[in-house]
Parts: sequence; structure tokens; C-alpha cells
Amino acid sequence: MAPPARRNPFRRRALLADQFRPLRREVKLPVWGDLGLRLGLAFLLIALVVAIHWLDRDGLKDTHDGAISFLDVVYFTMISITTTGFGDIAPISDRARLIEAVIVTPVRIAVLFIFVGAAYDFVIKRSWEKFRMARIEEQLTGHVVVLGYGTSNSQSVAELIERGVDPRCIVVIDPSEDRLAAAEKLGVNVMAADATRDETLKAVRIAEAQSVLVSAGRDDTSILIVLTVRHLAPKVPISVVVRADDNELLARQAGANNVINPVRFTGLLLAGSVKGAHIADYLADLASVSGRVQLVERVVSEAECGKSIAELESGGKGLRVYRNGRPIGFWEDECQMLQPGDVVVEIVPTAARESAASSS
Repeated sequence: MAPPARRNPFRRRALLADQFRPLRREVKLPVWGDLGLRLGLAFLLIALVVAIHWLDRDGLKDTHDGAISFLDVVYFTMISITTTGFGDIAPISDRARLIEAVIVTPVRIAVLFIFVGAAYDFVIKRSWEKFRMARIEEQLTGHVVVLGYGTSNSQSVAELIERGVDPRCIVVIDPSEDRLAAAEKLGVNVMAADATRDETLKAVRIAEAQSVLVSAGRDDTSILIVLTVRHLAPKVPISVVVRADDNELLARQAGANNVINPVRFTGLLLAGSVKGAHIADYLADLASVSGRVQLVERVVSEAECGKSIAELESGGKGLRVYRNGRPIGFWEDECQMLQPGDVVVEIVPTAARESAASSS
């Protein structure tokens, strides 16, 4: 029997990037600062044309009184830039006409683009983006909020998408535009903001989230984010990455449900490789959706209640049961009779899980 075809993650991510539009929020330059820069550039160009016309005022003719004053030059510049063209002042020399053709016309086009672009950005585009943002925020529920998009969380977002999570149900918050640009390519919602601020977390409806992943790069910042999230969302599960052993207890006291120490985990893999060359490879296989097997956590079904952990309907190998928050190993007697509400951790073949998901 031929092996099942493997999915191409790069093609899937490219399709997702084309299909979904991200949620953006500008933080680099204030709105009035951007508008001031645009208007300043436009008036600078107009002033340049006024200066050129004043220096070449002998090439202009005023049909009203025959004299060209500075006010006439300003007036002629404005009607030239705006393409009004009343005809009462006109270039009569070859040099004046050349200036109008070579210098004033490009400036006229540039000023027009500046004003049209400003009107689009500050009226049409911003109104549309504000409407879209409000619509996306209203529909956010049961989503995954990713706070920080460094190495750890970038891998977790890619893995979530590979596991079948809709990118539209993932919100990434990070202050770095470069990191958010990489997240956008996966089709997720992104926001350039400070994740330690209440306003930021409220904007993504943190209390309605399914789960929160925190990896800010610094343990103190990550713990502060956990405190803020737990204050706003008392019941939402929080997973956080910390790198110092001393901070693991602090992260749990701050409200984190899962504390992951990549340094310790790496040490465990290295130590395990001493006694077995394939242990690290198998653990990596378990953790990734692209491996041959997967670790799955789920609530036992009604049909499984009363049965042993070795008799799971999924056909997987049961490893552990969580009953009222207490872990029970597969070798313990309490695992020989599953109860309603038990949470089981099992190993299932990737192919079997994919076929079950497709049939459902």
C-alpha cells in the first residue's frame, strides 16, 4: 500500500495568506503628524513654484494692468497648480513656457497626488479600516491570542495552523512591525501594540479567548503580561514561556496554567539522548503535527466511561488521566475505570487523526 500523501505546509500557508486579510493598527506616527508632513511637503512645492515664477516674472503677462506683482505671482501659481487657468495671466516667453512644461507640470501632479493620497488615507482608508477592525473585534470569540511573536510563538502559530486552527481565529500582538509582517503571511490577525496594557488586551476581547500564549522574550515582561491577562480574563487558560527556573513559580503565581521552560526541556532531551539515541527524535515526533504520531488531550466520551484507559475508542495509547486536576498514570488502578469528566492524554497515529477529522 502506498504511503499517504503528505500535506505541503508552504502551499497551505500561501493560500491562507491570499485568502485572509489581517487586522492592523498603526502606532509609529500620529495621524496629525502624518497629515502635517504631507501638507508641509505640498506647501514647500508650491513655495518653490512661487519662487521660480517670481524670478521669471518678466516672462509673464497680466492682461489686466500689464504689471506683475508678487501677489500676481502667487495668484498665477495657485491657479496653475490647481489647473484652474482663468487666462488673465499667461506665460509669453519661450523660457516661461518651458518652465511651465518642465517644472510646474510635474509639481502640479505631485501636489495633486499628495492631496488625493491624504484624502484617501485620512478619510476613506482610515474609515474603512476602522470599520473592518470593529467588525473583526466584534466577531472575535473562542480565538487564540498570541502575545509576542518571537521564535517560540512564531513556531506555535505555524503549528496551530497545521493542526487545523483557522488563521482568522488567531490574533498576534507584538510591537515589532517586522515580526508582524512575517505573521501576516500566515493569514492571522495582527496588532502592533504593547501587550502589557489593558486597552490592548480589551481590544482583542481577551476575556472571550479560547487560550492565550505568552512569549515576550523576557521573563519579567512575560510575567507582567500574564498578570494583566489574568486580571482581565480570570477563566482563560494561559501558557507562558520562561527561561529561568526561579521564574517558573512566579509565572504560576501570576496566573499561568502552563509554564514552559525551553532551557529545561532542552536539557531533558540532551540527557535522554545519552541513554537512547532515538528518544529526542520520538519526542519531537510527538510534539509536531507533521510527525507519525501525535499527543492528544481530550475529554473521555460517554461510551468510554467505565472502560480501561487501554480500551479507548480512538485506538490510541492512553498515557495519563486527569481527574479533578490530579494526574493518574496508566499503570494505576484508577485508570482501569474511566469516569465522566476525565481528561485523557493519549498517543494516536497522525494518519488516523487526520482521517477522523476529515470524516467529521
